[in-house]
Amino acid sequence: MNNQKLYQIGLTMINGIGDILSRQLLEFVGTPEAIFREKPTLLEKIPGIGRTLASEIRKPEVLMRAEKELFFIEQNDISCFFLTEDCYPTRLKECPDSPVLFFTKGNMELESKYILSLVGTRNATSYGKDCTENLIQELSQVLPEVLIVSGLAYGIDIYAHRSSLKCNLPTVAVLAHGLDRIYPYVHRQVAVDMLEKGGLLTEFPSGTNPDKPNFVKRNRIVAGLSDATVVVESASKGGSLITADIAFSYGRDVFAFPGKTKDLQSQGCNQLIRKNKAGLITSAEDLISAMCWDIKRKKEVVQGQLFFEGDEESGRVMNVLHTSRETHINQLVQDLQMPVYQLSGILFELEMNGYIKVLPGNMYQLV
Repeated sequence: MNNQKLYQIGLTMINGIGDILSRQLLEFVGTPEAIFREKPTLLEKIPGIGRTLASEIRKPEVLMRAEKELFFIEQNDISCFFLTEDCYPTRLKECPDSPVLFFTKGNMELESKYILSLVGTRNATSYGKDCTENLIQELSQVLPEVLIVSGLAYGIDIYAHRSSLKCNLPTVAVLAHGLDRIYPYVHRQVAVDMLEKGGLLTEFPSGTNPDKPNFVKRNRIVAGLSDATVVVESASKGGSLITADIAFSYGRDVFAFPGKTKDLQSQGCNQLIRKNKAGLITSAEDLISAMCWDIKRKKEVVQGQLFFEGDEESGRVMNVLHTSRETHINQLVQDLQMPVYQLSGILFELEMNGYIKVLPGNMYQLV
């Protein structure tokens, strides 16, 4: 049995000791194992601990619960991340109230170059669903390595996960309960599908119910794991606004899709934008530009290609554009002998994929 993991898990199971006091104990004592072996008279002198909490640390049932949890994670192929370990994700470690320990199941890279959290209302409208699906589809075309983080809840969360799976993007769900269950149960298959490329993450041990306070608590992980948080739809109050506020407090970027002034499910987003807590976006291009994410590498490779590795018609367009600096759409129609309605659709797709750009006067050129 891994003694180091045993004491790490045990630290999170002491009654009255949360993430802040756990940090305090680690700072003064050094390691989780040393905390459990330290004399109570010395522990109670640590700021914030005192006699009562010192006695809680020494209760034998703490390590008994930890031993049970360690057996559970070892039997179910679950990974465990502790704050002081090098494998603990850098972005999350920067947050002052990040979990001292969390569990993951799946195949995820929490140090991905680009990580984006997508949150929103549980009562998503067709507008919110479209915004979610379009944003992820556009991102998959120019940033196929971006990791999408959400909460597996009804509404925007589940659409974010499903769209990511559809577009072959890695996606992680932060849960408000232990890994011995999935809530809501109807999303179980999505959760299973995510394990191959992404997966599930939680700070809660097995046996933890999805109680309301847990959802609020897990929101800080959703915000802390990522470079930016995007709110797709939200009423004037809701969990997604809490996540946005937390991300804002961490100094992370927050963005929101605007909505009509009288739409109930857009009030929260409009409010974030009005208070300058969120930048207004309508597309992946807006997001990438605001984040200054570098996608030049992909474009440079494309620029040097004479033959486009896509469908035949798109390749013909790319070859024609390669031979001239700038080409008018009418000239492309003549050179390709292609109907303008068909050509317009191809040009739009190439532009969205970052291969070409539109110039004033209906002129086109390679990027």
